[in-house]
Amino acid sequence: MASFNKLKNMLMLAFDWILYGTGAADTCQVTVTQPRFQKADYSTHTVFLTCTFSASGCSSSPPQVLWFRFLTNEHEDLCTPGCRDNQKYKVHSSSENNISLQINNLTVEDNAVYICGIAFADSSSPRSKQTGNGTVLMKTEEKQHSNGKLFMIITSSLLFLYSTTVFTFFAVYKKISSGRKIFQAIAQELQKQRYAEHCRQPDDLEDETVYQNR
Repeated sequence: MASFNKLKNMLMLAFDWILYGTGAADTCQVTVTQPRFQKADYSTHTVFLTCTFSASGCSSSPPQVLWFRFLTNEHEDLCTPGCRDNQKYKVHSSSENNISLQINNLTVEDNAVYICGIAFADSSSPRSKQTGNGTVLMKTEEKQHSNGKLFMIITSSLLFLYSTTVFTFFAVYKKISSGRKIFQAIAQELQKQRYAEHCRQPDDLEDETVYQNR
């Protein structure tokens, strides 16, 4: 934060140098407001950063609009007031006091703090040239790793479900097979008993007939 404030003070000095001039509107006071944060999805290619200002006691001439950005340890002049890259940056005035910076071909390299400056160059008032507190622009990276993790989770879940199903099937099949074997064994035993009883019947009858003749 201390580094940011130091760079901002340096920017204000550069700002005053760029817009140095004299004028009669010494009571001119400008207030600049910006959203603190703006997030852009990885699929976003163009973004608009907004800036709103109010002016009191200033001339009726339109102010100069300047845009800067802070990187880690340095600042860059983007539009002061002409943009250094007209293909990359464009300044729009949607209404009298609303300004926006259009950034094209947006990449993660554009993540930075963007400062909007408003200046009435024909005024000598120290309040006639002001900047906002800056908008932090953050573009997210493509979620390749997240998609890969999601794919692995889904695949693992499907494999687990498949393994569980196969295990359950074989367990049930084993139980059924065991049940069939037991049933077959019981049936065979009953068959043997019936066969044995059938084989014993003639002997029993013969013994009974002999006993009667006696």
